[in-house]
Amino acid sequence: MKASHQHDFHVVIEKGENGYYIASVVELLGCHTQAKTLKELDRRLKEVIELYLEAEGKELEVGKFVALKKVRV
Repeated sequence: MKASHQHDFHVVIEKGENGYYIASVVELLGCHTQAKTLKELDRRLKEVIELYLEAEGKELEVGKFVALKKVRV
């Protein structure tokens, strides 16, 4: 099932100790994936977001992302 409207999502990407890229979708709590390459990660992100939306079974109400901030202490 594809969403009837397109949405933009913010994704945080980190590189794990094992060399894999790990991605978390900010607006979708618990929506994560990983891959060996960034190209593969992009493909997997689209798949995992579509699966997440399908599991919800309803139109998504996306919250407003405010910022990703780096803080030095």
